[in-house]
Amino acid sequence: MQLTITGSVAFDYLMHFPGKFADALKKEKLEAVSVSFLVKEMTKHRGGTAANIAYTVGLLGGSPKLMATAGKDFGQYRELLEEAGVDTSSMMVIEEEYTSSFFANTDLDENQIASFYAGAMAHAGKLSFEENAPETGLAIISPNDPEAMQALVGECRESNIPYIFDPSQQTLWLNGEELERDITGCHILAVNEYELHLIEDRTKMSADEIADCCEGVILTKGNEGSTLTFEGQKYDFPAVAPIEVVDPTGAGDAFRAGMMRSIQLGLDWEIAGRVAAVSATYAIEHMGPQNHLFTPETFVERYRRHFDDDGALDELAVSEPAPLTSQSAPPMA
Repeated sequence: MQLTITGSVAFDYLMHFPGKFADALKKEKLEAVSVSFLVKEMTKHRGGTAANIAYTVGLLGGSPKLMATAGKDFGQYRELLEEAGVDTSSMMVIEEEYTSSFFANTDLDENQIASFYAGAMAHAGKLSFEENAPETGLAIISPNDPEAMQALVGECRESNIPYIFDPSQQTLWLNGEELERDITGCHILAVNEYELHLIEDRTKMSADEIADCCEGVILTKGNEGSTLTFEGQKYDFPAVAPIEVVDPTGAGDAFRAGMMRSIQLGLDWEIAGRVAAVSATYAIEHMGPQNHLFTPETFVERYRRHFDDDGALDELAVSEPAPLTSQSAPPMA
């Protein structure tokens, strides 16, 4: 099964605020916010939802195809993705633009305030499965230019391509009618608790009604784990405690990567959710969403320290690993 990852490719500028945002945000004044947070450190990393997902799928031996747009500064980034096992042949480079940029500030409670500069992502509507990834067996529609997301969902429907719908940050830019349309018929809707509440509010649908529109819903709940409801059956997955919490950025993307690789391997849902949980933990333990590193074999070893799989991950353990020559390349200068 060819996995095709659509969405954003970006550079992440990550900052850490040595306090709590809540101390500066007053409930009675939220309609007129004007605040500034002094940060003492900032690092630049490779990011973007689609690239983050593809990176971890690549480490897991899934050879994903990344179908997205990037700018004239994408050269070294492309090389590092390919070293991790990502097929970038479906990427479109927009030479007159810079690659998208994500600016995130995280406080002591791991709350995050972020902004996103579209850049080359604004051209994502030029891509299509038929022209750029005709052999797609499972796609994920992750945050991207909103019009491009809707066009790709429509193409999936027309071509009977199973797709995971992951609106994430772009939920704010889709109205209730658009959300209901794009959720209806998807293989899996992937959301966190806040995004699910936002979808409920915009569509005027309950969580159960949303679940009835698609085959499955994956709900991530941070350190409380995750829940999958698929064809009426519910599965609960625990979070895997990290060795050290370094940075939560990209944990959800790594979770989705683990789930997609599990679907590609045909694993039972009980195993798939746990694989996704271990994937997310690797990201949490590193600064930036693409600085964690493992081989399929070492991943399975870690999984088995937490869970019993009765040999279900034997096929993953012998997957062809990415050539890891970058040795988890350091943050971009």
